[in-house]
Amino acid sequence: MDVHVSLDGRRDLAGQIYRQLRDAVLDGRLRPGDPVPPTRELARRLAVSRTTVGVAYDRLAGEGFLEGRSGAGTYVRATGTAPRGAPAASPLRPRAVWHDLAAWPARLPGARYDFRVGLPDAGLFPFAEWRRLMAAELRPTARALSGAWDPAGLDVLREAVARHVGVSRSVRADAADVVVTAGIQQALDLVCRVLLEPGAAVAMEDPGYPPARLLFRSLGLRVHGVPVDAEGLRVDALPDDARAVYVTPSHQFPLGMAMSLPRRRALLEWARHREVVIVEDDYDTEYRYGGRPVEPLQSLDADGRVIYLGTFSKAMLPVLRLGFLVAPAALRRAFRAARYVSSWHSDLPVQAALARFVDEGMLARHLRRSRREYQARHEHLVELLERDFADRLAVVPSEAGLHLSAFLTGDDTGGDTGGDTGGDTGLARRALDHDVALYPLSEFAIAGPPRPGLVFGYGGIRRDDIGEGLRRLRRAM
Repeated sequence: MDVHVSLDGRRDLAGQIYRQLRDAVLDGRLRPGDPVPPTRELARRLAVSRTTVGVAYDRLAGEGFLEGRSGAGTYVRATGTAPRGAPAASPLRPRAVWHDLAAWPARLPGARYDFRVGLPDAGLFPFAEWRRLMAAELRPTARALSGAWDPAGLDVLREAVARHVGVSRSVRADAADVVVTAGIQQALDLVCRVLLEPGAAVAMEDPGYPPARLLFRSLGLRVHGVPVDAEGLRVDALPDDARAVYVTPSHQFPLGMAMSLPRRRALLEWARHREVVIVEDDYDTEYRYGGRPVEPLQSLDADGRVIYLGTFSKAMLPVLRLGFLVAPAALRRAFRAARYVSSWHSDLPVQAALARFVDEGMLARHLRRSRREYQARHEHLVELLERDFADRLAVVPSEAGLHLSAFLTGDDTGGDTGGDTGGDTGLARRALDHDVALYPLSEFAIAGPPRPGLVFGYGGIRRDDIGEGLRRLRRAM
């Protein structure tokens, strides 16, 4: 039995042939055991090369639609033809917690004037140096391909990380304390797996980091939002039943203030008396533009209650997805086992390249260069906001990172923050109509009533575009 095949245009010819023959099998126009035209004949009929038809036939055979019979031609397989797709209906249902959890922040599209948070400028990254390092690690003799795959990460990277955070952040660690992760989110997941039972309470800053809240909830943990003020997390508001505290003391996310030294000491004392773990996310500390560097909680901790988390996503490229945690010695074995059962290891050639990137001083040079650029954007953004938006926005003081926040003080403070036109959510939606992407501050609320405002990321927008982006935002107001 033959079936009609035609080509629409001259692009993806093999794909067109593949799809038409596949659909003919699935629709029953070609039945099991029916022959299909020889490649030479179909190529002549369609005026294409025989190779093009052969590519389509090879794909169909590989997916179980066709089979070749020696000396007899090619036929539709009698059994095992591939289905069109998964069944439309299924008795399987996700756990109840997944009904109201969704990925964040994929729903916000990009725009010409992109003030979204968490976006470093890829144009500042030294791609030529990175390609050279990656090429070296993809040779057959490279260390990363040797098969010595420790779940905690390559030893050369863990040694490099320990030296880097020891010098740059005064973190007390050696290579054995370091576990390489696929970013902060996986590090948080490992902490929860190792230390917290389902149903345990976790305290976090409010407003705070939405992916952390979603992760805690997905694991069956109870999340308490704790208010922050000008000195950071309010220790006096921590709940008595908390078994862990997740905090960003060096650069509070999303408001941007640093936790004061008295408040950090108070948090450590509170955790010691209640035998609570502190999870310290040292967020955006590579980019500090003024003031005294904030000493990590980990370096002040005398009881081994702090687990320190870091990432290279902001300093380098988010697509690399490499981070780490530094844990007390008593937890080393458990974290190594948790990393193994979770996903065994991150991309090993990337780990090896990153180790050389750190040890050869390339990371330090990249940070110095990019810090100057981001500081210029930070200062320019603050200047324009304070000059042109003084009647509508109050900038939250911040001396670090790749974003800053501002509270709404004008007419937009009223209304429903979740509505289409009212509050900061409505303002962010109107701004998107003007090709400006940014987040409403209320989106980061954990438990308490959200205070309306806007969060301005400046890592992903050129300095020359900041002014026009803000002019468009003003029109949206």
